[in-house]
Amino acid sequence: MNSTDVSGKKIAAGICGILLGALGIHKFILGYTTEGLVMLLVTVLTCGFGGVVMGIIGLIEGIIYLAKPDQEFYNTYVLSKKGWF
Repeated sequence: MNSTDVSGKKIAAGICGILLGALGIHKFILGYTTEGLVMLLVTVLTCGFGGVVMGIIGLIEGIIYLAKPDQEFYNTYVLSKKGWF
């Protein structure tokens, strides 16, 4: 994966984490289907009440994604598949 792909994926996941964190879209972008489904189902099955917590988690993760250098992001979230934070 070249640096342009990593940078694009990092930016997309970071922005989606900040804006749509409660739905887990940023997890699906990174290929974390299980984690994305957990976030989505918690939000939907609690009629949005759990979405507050999932939204905060998404916000934090989005900021973390955008703050990391591209190589560190690649090593942590693409190679090592670190699912949460």
